[in-house]
Amino acid sequence: MKIRRTAQAASVVVVGSLVLAACTSSPDDPATADGGGEQTSESGGSDTYEGTDKEALDITETAEGEIFYSTGQDEWTGYNTLTADTYSTYGNVIMDRIRPEGFFYFGTDGTIHENPEFGTVEVVSGLEGDDPLVIEYTVNDDATWSDGNAIDYGDFLLEWVSQNPAWLSPDPAAPVFNHVSGPDYPNTQVPDGPQGEDGDKTFTVEYAEKYPDWKLVTGAYLLPAHVVADQIGLTETELVQAIKDQNVEVLTQAAEFWNDGWLSNPGELPDPSIAPSGNRYQLMEGGWTAGQSLTLEANPEYWGTPAATDRITFRFLAADAHTQALENGDLNVIEPQATVDTLPQLEQLGDAVEVQTGAELTWEHLDFNFASGVFSDAEGGLALREAFAYCMPRQQIVDNLIAPVDPEAQLMNAREVFPFQDTYDEVVEASYDGRFDEVNLEEAQRLVEESGIATPIDVRIGYSAPNPRRTNQVEMIKSSCDQVGFNVTDVGSADFFSVALPAGDYEAALFAWAGSGQIASGQNIYSTAYPQNYGGYTNTAVDEAWVTLAQSLDPEVHLEQTKVIERELWDTLFGIPIFAHPGVVAYSAGMENVRHTATQNGVAWNADQWLLAE
Repeated sequence: MKIRRTAQAASVVVVGSLVLAACTSSPDDPATADGGGEQTSESGGSDTYEGTDKEALDITETAEGEIFYSTGQDEWTGYNTLTADTYSTYGNVIMDRIRPEGFFYFGTDGTIHENPEFGTVEVVSGLEGDDPLVIEYTVNDDATWSDGNAIDYGDFLLEWVSQNPAWLSPDPAAPVFNHVSGPDYPNTQVPDGPQGEDGDKTFTVEYAEKYPDWKLVTGAYLLPAHVVADQIGLTETELVQAIKDQNVEVLTQAAEFWNDGWLSNPGELPDPSIAPSGNRYQLMEGGWTAGQSLTLEANPEYWGTPAATDRITFRFLAADAHTQALENGDLNVIEPQATVDTLPQLEQLGDAVEVQTGAELTWEHLDFNFASGVFSDAEGGLALREAFAYCMPRQQIVDNLIAPVDPEAQLMNAREVFPFQDTYDEVVEASYDGRFDEVNLEEAQRLVEESGIATPIDVRIGYSAPNPRRTNQVEMIKSSCDQVGFNVTDVGSADFFSVALPAGDYEAALFAWAGSGQIASGQNIYSTAYPQNYGGYTNTAVDEAWVTLAQSLDPEVHLEQTKVIERELWDTLFGIPIFAHPGVVAYSAGMENVRHTATQNGVAWNADQWLLAE
C-alpha cells in the first residue's frame, strides 16, 4: 500500500470560513486568486500534478464501467438539496454531479478557480474605489439542461428569488421559499437581482456592498426555472416576468413546488421531466434502491467535456463500514472517518489499495443549546457553560483520537481560522487566553455550584450516529464531567440532524462544520435568527461584526472583525471547538485521477474525471 500525504492548505486563506453544510462525519480568505498551496496528485493524469485546480485531461469520450463510492449512510432526499430540511454535504455530493457547475469552483486547498467551460466572468467595476461592485456573467452558448432547455438568465433569476427578497418574504421567520441560505444575498447584497432579459446568456449583478464572497454566490444554487414554470402552468418567460413584476401570488405557487415538488420518497426517483441534468451525470432510470444505493449515469446530452466513466453508484453505508467495503470490492473509493484504526486497517489491504492523507477545512465542535435547557441564559447560563468547558477533556480527545492519524494535530481554538493557516496564531492571541485547554475539575465544580442548578445535571449530547469517533468523544467527556455534577448521556441517533437538532431536543450537539474558501458564510451560523444558528445564540456585537466583515473586500477588515467575533464567541461560550479533521482517502489500486481535497466537497469534487484501473 502506498500512502501519500497532500500538502496542507496553510497558504490558502487569510480568514477561512464555512460552507452552508453540517458535515456529520468526516468523508463527514480573500480566496479570490488562483494559486495557493501545493497539492500532489498521486493518481492518474500526471503523477506529480502540483495544481490545486482540476487537471486538464484529454477526456474525449466516456469509458464503460461503474465506480462505487459512499459519502455515508444518509439516504438521498431528492433533487432539491437546497432546502433548510434537505441541505447536507451528503446530498450535495450527489447533486453537484447533476446541477450545473457554475462559474467558479473550489480547488483542493480552498482556492477559488474560474470555470471557463461553463462561462466567463468580468468585473465591470467596484473591486477598487467607491464604485459599486458590478459583475457581468456570460454562460457558454452551448450550455443546456439535458432536456434541451438553455441554461440562461431565467435560471439565475430563480436562484436569486428563491433566497427570499424582502418584497417576497417580508417576515424572515416565514420565508416563502424554504431555502437554506440566509436572506442577505437578495435583501442586502443584491437587492435588485440579476439584470437581464428572458433567454439572455449574458447578465449583470450589482452588489449593494463590497461583498467578499461574490464569486461563490451567483450560479452556486442553480435549479431549472423552466421546470418550476411548467409545474405552475406558466412558460419560463412568464415566470421571469412574474419575478420582475414582484408578483407574490405567482411566486408563492412557484415556491410550493420548489419546496416540495422535487423531494422524493426513498427509492422513488422523480419523473425525468422535472429532474433534468445540467452537468456530466444524470439520474439513471431505476437506479435508486432505498437504503442501499443511488446510481448516476453519464448525461448523453452534456455539451462540454464528457464524464470519464459511464456510471457512479453512491452506496448508503455507515462510515465504519467503508474500509471493509473497499476490501470486498463493494466500494472503489472511500473517505473513511480518520480514527486511530483507519490507517492500520488500510495497511492490511496491502497493494490492493492506494491512500492519500491531508489536512481538511472541516472541524469538530460541541455547541450549546441557548434556546432552552440547562445551558441557556435562563437557567445555568455562562457559569454552567464554562463549567462544562473546564471539565471537557479536549486535549485527551486530540491525543487519543486524532494524533495517531495526524501527528501534527493540535487543539483548535478558533472557529473561522484553522491551525494550519497563517493568521491562526494572531486571531487566537487576540481572542482566547487558553483557559479551557486543560481540564480543571476544581474550577468546573465551583462554577457548577455558582450556576445554581441542582446536581446531577443531565446533559444530552446529540450527534449523527453511528459514528465511532464521536461515541468515543462522548465517553471521554462523560468520564470527566460526571465528576463535577453532570450526568452526560449519549443520545446520538441516525436522525439527529433531521429531528432532534431542529427541535432543540438536546443540551449539547457534537458535529462538524465543513469549510471551503468562503469568508462571510459564518454569518449564517452565529448571527441572531440566521438559518444555521441552530442553538438560538444571540449577540449584538457578533451580529454587527459580521455585517462589517460581509460588506468589505479588505483582508485587514476581515481579519480584525474575525478577532472581534472569536473573542465574543469565547467570552459568551457559544460552543467549544475541538480539532480540525484529518483526512484520509483510499481507493482501488490503479484507479486514475482520484485526488484528496481539503474542502467540504470531499474526494468526489472531481469524480467526473475518475477512471477505473484497466
